[in-house]
Amino acid sequence: MNRWLLKSEPNVYSWDDLVKEGETVWNGVRNAQASNNLKAMAEGDEAFFYHSNIGKAVVGICRISRTAYPDPTDDTGRWVAVSVKPVRKLDGVVTLADMKANPALAALQLIRQSRLSVVPVRDDEWVEILRMAG
Repeated sequence: MNRWLLKSEPNVYSWDDLVKEGETVWNGVRNAQASNNLKAMAEGDEAFFYHSNIGKAVVGICRISRTAYPDPTDDTGRWVAVSVKPVRKLDGVVTLADMKANPALAALQLIRQSRLSVVPVRDDEWVEILRMAG
């Protein structure tokens, strides 16, 4: 199983929105590298749900429930979407500042390529972020 981090602006679509809906289409990704990350996802992969811009923190875990398919918001046919379902809210949020301050997360793609909205998370990084969340 691979693990990921998905960014969403909470004023546009938040963790609470995902929980309320039960499942959503993760669409609107318009960066080639982030889109390739979506294409690499498998059903059952887990992802951290990250609130970007406002909050800047990992707040929950979601699961990929449907692998890459044409993004319904893209008229060009170039971009893909995946579907995700909530798994659980983290006991505590893990802020970007906390992750940047942790040497064990120095190679985390969220830090190294901060503009990407979809990034892979290595197993050791996953465990460390969960530890930080309590």
